[in-house]
Amino acid sequence: MQLEKDFFKRDVTQVARDLLGCKLSVSREGGVFRSVICETEAYDGEFDLACHASRGKTPRNSVMYGEPGVWYLYLCYGMHWMLNVVAGPKGYPAAVLLRGCEHFAGPGRLSKGLGLNGVFNGLPAKRDCGLWIESGERQPGEIFSGPRIGVDYAGPEWSAKPYRFWFSNA
Repeated sequence: MQLEKDFFKRDVTQVARDLLGCKLSVSREGGVFRSVICETEAYDGEFDLACHASRGKTPRNSVMYGEPGVWYLYLCYGMHWMLNVVAGPKGYPAAVLLRGCEHFAGPGRLSKGLGLNGVFNGLPAKRDCGLWIESGERQPGEIFSGPRIGVDYAGPEWSAKPYRFWFSNA
């Protein structure tokens, strides 16, 4: 069953944790490809120095200020598309980075492996747009949290926040 807007209209860290075990689904010629989400990271508003919104609203991050349950894709290092889904209430810039799923480890590999790019930016995470998330079953094993990856620029307070979530068997 497709996750609805209300699922995403909650605290971003809870959404990030609850996405573990859900299925990232992509329409492809001849059917649908599904992969279980096994690693996420939360980015929580303008006060979070690791979040793209930490310097306020810009053309690049404006999607984060919109409706929850909308895709936020940005290009990293000019070559890797990063897949995020907006979380929290409208007007509050928060999003969850999908870092990995059962078929692709790492956010750049995930987007590349699924053939995703900026065309999905700003679209709702719904089957109609060809990219959505379905509810899933919790995987066996414990859920861990720890520091996000690659955000040392945010300083020790924010780079050490336990906003990354993953399965023990991931």
